[in-house]
Amino acid sequence: MTTTTTQVIVLNGGSSSGKSGIVRCLQAVLPDPWLAFGIDGFVESMPASLQSSGTGIEFAADGGVSVGGEFTRLEAAWRAGVAATAWAGARVIVDDVFLGGAHSQERWRKSLDGLAVLWVGVRCDAAVAAGREIVRGDRSRGMAEKQAELVHQGVVYDIEVDTTRTEALDCARAIAEAVVSGSP
Repeated sequence: MTTTTTQVIVLNGGSSSGKSGIVRCLQAVLPDPWLAFGIDGFVESMPASLQSSGTGIEFAADGGVSVGGEFTRLEAAWRAGVAATAWAGARVIVDDVFLGGAHSQERWRKSLDGLAVLWVGVRCDAAVAAGREIVRGDRSRGMAEKQAELVHQGVVYDIEVDTTRTEALDCARAIAEAVVSGSP
Protein backbone atom coordinates (compact mmCIF):
# COMPACT_ATOMS: atom_id res chain seq x y z
CA MET A 1 0.00 0.00 0.00
CA THR A 2 1.35 3.43 -0.90
CA THR A 3 0.37 6.71 0.69
CA THR A 4 -1.30 9.42 -1.34
CA THR A 5 0.43 12.55 -2.47
CA THR A 6 1.36 13.90 0.96
CA GLN A 7 5.11 14.48 0.93
CA VAL A 8 5.55 16.38 4.19
CA ILE A 9 3.78 16.24 7.54
CA VAL A 10 4.44 19.28 9.75
CA LEU A 11 3.60 18.86 13.43
CA ASN A 12 3.41 22.03 15.50
CA GLY A 13 2.92 22.09 19.24
CA GLY A 14 4.40 23.47 22.40
CA SER A 15 7.21 21.93 24.39
CA SER A 16 6.26 18.61 26.03
CA SER A 17 3.02 18.37 24.03
CA GLY A 18 3.93 14.90 22.75
CA LYS A 19 5.12 15.65 19.22
CA SER A 20 8.25 13.48 19.36
CA GLY A 21 6.27 10.45 20.52
CA ILE A 22 3.75 10.99 17.74
CA VAL A 23 6.57 11.20 15.18
CA ARG A 24 7.99 7.84 16.31
CA CYS A 25 4.51 6.29 16.15
CA LEU A 26 3.88 7.79 12.70
CA GLN A 27 7.07 6.21 11.43
CA ALA A 28 5.77 2.86 12.73
CA VAL A 29 2.19 3.08 11.39
CA LEU A 30 2.60 4.79 8.02
CA PRO A 31 2.87 2.28 5.17
CA ASP A 32 5.99 3.88 3.62
CA PRO A 33 9.27 5.06 5.19
CA TRP A 34 9.25 8.65 6.49
CA LEU A 35 12.28 10.62 7.69
CA ALA A 36 11.92 12.75 10.83
CA PHE A 37 13.41 16.21 11.33
CA GLY A 38 12.89 18.02 14.62
CA ILE A 39 13.62 21.47 15.92
CA ASP A 40 15.32 19.91 18.97
CA GLY A 41 17.77 18.10 16.69
CA PHE A 42 18.42 21.32 14.81
CA VAL A 43 19.16 23.21 18.03
CA GLU A 44 21.45 20.38 19.21
CA SER A 45 23.33 20.51 15.90
CA MET A 46 24.30 24.13 16.46
CA PRO A 47 27.64 24.99 18.06
CA ALA A 48 27.43 25.29 21.84
CA SER A 49 28.28 28.98 21.53
CA LEU A 50 24.93 29.58 19.78
CA GLN A 51 22.88 27.47 22.19
CA SER A 52 22.99 30.12 24.89
CA SER A 53 23.70 33.31 23.00
CA GLY A 54 21.82 36.43 21.99
CA THR A 55 22.72 35.77 18.36
CA GLY A 56 21.66 32.11 18.64
CA ILE A 57 18.97 30.80 20.96
CA GLU A 58 18.48 31.54 24.64
CA PHE A 59 16.31 29.72 27.14
CA ALA A 60 15.29 31.93 30.06
CA ALA A 61 14.89 30.60 33.59
CA ASP A 62 11.13 31.28 33.38
CA GLY A 63 10.75 29.11 30.25
CA GLY A 64 10.89 31.91 27.73
CA VAL A 65 12.77 31.36 24.47
CA SER A 66 14.39 34.06 22.36
CA VAL A 67 16.22 33.71 19.08
CA GLY A 68 18.79 35.94 17.42
CA GLY A 69 19.88 36.69 13.89
CA GLU A 70 22.34 33.83 13.50
CA PHE A 71 19.73 31.32 14.69
CA THR A 72 17.22 32.73 12.20
CA ARG A 73 19.75 32.46 9.35
CA LEU A 74 20.68 28.87 10.20
CA GLU A 75 17.06 27.87 10.74
CA ALA A 76 16.20 29.13 7.23
CA ALA A 77 19.01 26.96 5.84
CA TRP A 78 17.71 23.99 7.84
CA ARG A 79 14.16 24.48 6.50
CA ALA A 80 15.55 24.65 2.95
CA GLY A 81 17.45 21.42 3.57
CA VAL A 82 14.34 19.68 4.86
CA ALA A 83 12.44 20.85 1.78
CA ALA A 84 15.26 19.65 -0.50
CA THR A 85 15.05 16.22 1.12
CA ALA A 86 11.34 16.06 0.28
CA TRP A 87 11.97 17.33 -3.25
CA ALA A 88 14.57 14.56 -3.65
CA GLY A 89 11.82 11.99 -3.05
CA ALA A 90 11.87 11.25 0.67
CA ARG A 91 8.73 11.56 2.72
CA VAL A 92 9.36 13.89 5.65
CA ILE A 93 7.87 14.52 9.09
CA VAL A 94 8.76 17.82 10.75
CA ASP A 95 8.48 18.29 14.53
CA ASP A 96 8.52 22.02 15.26
CA VAL A 97 7.49 24.67 17.77
CA PHE A 98 6.03 27.75 16.05
CA LEU A 99 7.17 30.37 18.55
CA GLY A 100 5.99 33.01 16.06
CA GLY A 101 2.59 31.36 15.45
CA ALA A 102 1.28 32.17 11.98
CA HIS A 103 4.56 33.88 11.02
CA SER A 104 6.45 30.64 11.72
CA GLN A 105 3.98 28.68 9.61
CA GLU A 106 4.40 31.17 6.77
CA ARG A 107 8.19 30.65 6.78
CA TRP A 108 7.60 26.87 6.46
CA ARG A 109 4.98 27.46 3.72
CA LYS A 110 7.54 29.39 1.68
CA SER A 111 10.21 26.71 2.19
CA LEU A 112 7.80 23.89 1.29
CA ASP A 113 6.10 25.68 -1.61
CA GLY A 114 5.08 23.20 -4.30
CA LEU A 115 5.15 20.18 -1.96
CA ALA A 116 2.02 18.44 -0.66
CA VAL A 117 1.97 19.25 3.08
CA LEU A 118 -0.31 18.04 5.86
CA TRP A 119 -0.37 20.64 8.67
CA VAL A 120 -0.95 19.08 12.10
CA GLY A 121 -1.64 20.90 15.35
CA VAL A 122 -0.56 18.99 18.45
CA ARG A 123 -2.40 20.37 21.44
CA CYS A 124 -2.03 19.53 25.10
CA ASP A 125 -3.51 21.12 28.20
CA ALA A 126 -0.93 23.51 29.66
CA ALA A 127 -1.01 21.89 33.11
CA VAL A 128 -0.52 18.40 31.66
CA ALA A 129 2.36 19.60 29.46
CA ALA A 130 3.91 21.32 32.49
CA GLY A 131 3.77 18.04 34.41
CA ARG A 132 5.48 16.23 31.54
CA GLU A 133 8.11 18.96 31.47
CA ILE A 134 8.96 18.32 35.12
CA VAL A 135 9.24 14.57 34.51
CA ARG A 136 11.48 15.12 31.47
CA GLY A 137 13.86 17.29 33.43
CA ASP A 138 15.56 18.63 30.29
CA ARG A 139 13.51 21.80 29.76
CA SER A 140 13.36 25.16 31.51
CA ARG A 141 10.39 25.09 33.86
CA GLY A 142 7.56 27.15 32.48
CA MET A 143 8.36 26.54 28.82
CA ALA A 144 5.50 24.08 28.26
CA GLU A 145 2.94 26.31 29.90
CA LYS A 146 4.12 29.43 28.01
CA GLN A 147 4.02 27.64 24.65
CA ALA A 148 0.81 25.59 25.03
CA GLU A 149 -1.39 28.18 23.29
CA LEU A 150 1.18 30.66 21.94
CA VAL A 151 2.44 28.33 19.19
CA HIS A 152 -1.07 27.84 17.76
CA GLN A 153 -1.98 31.55 17.41
CA GLY A 154 -3.09 32.21 13.86
CA VAL A 155 -1.90 28.82 12.60
CA VAL A 156 -4.16 26.95 10.16
CA TYR A 157 -4.20 23.15 10.34
CA ASP A 158 -5.53 20.30 8.23
CA ILE A 159 -5.95 18.17 11.35
CA GLU A 160 -5.49 18.65 15.10
CA VAL A 161 -4.82 16.08 17.79
CA ASP A 162 -4.86 16.53 21.57
CA THR A 163 -2.44 14.52 23.68
CA THR A 164 -3.94 15.64 26.99
CA ARG A 165 -5.81 12.33 27.31
CA THR A 166 -4.99 10.60 24.02
CA GLU A 167 -1.92 8.40 23.58
CA ALA A 168 0.67 9.19 20.92
CA LEU A 169 -0.18 6.02 18.97
CA ASP A 170 -3.86 6.97 18.69
CA CYS A 171 -2.89 10.49 17.57
CA ALA A 172 -0.50 9.01 15.01
CA ARG A 173 -3.22 6.70 13.68
CA ALA A 174 -5.56 9.68 13.17
CA ILE A 175 -2.83 11.57 11.31
CA ALA A 176 -1.90 8.51 9.26
CA GLU A 177 -5.55 8.11 8.27
CA ALA A 178 -5.52 11.68 6.95
CA VAL A 179 -2.34 10.95 5.00
CA VAL A 180 -3.58 7.68 3.52
CA SER A 181 -7.08 8.95 2.73
CA GLY A 182 -5.68 12.13 1.22
CA SER A 183 -8.01 14.31 3.28
CA PRO A 184 -8.01 15.38 6.91
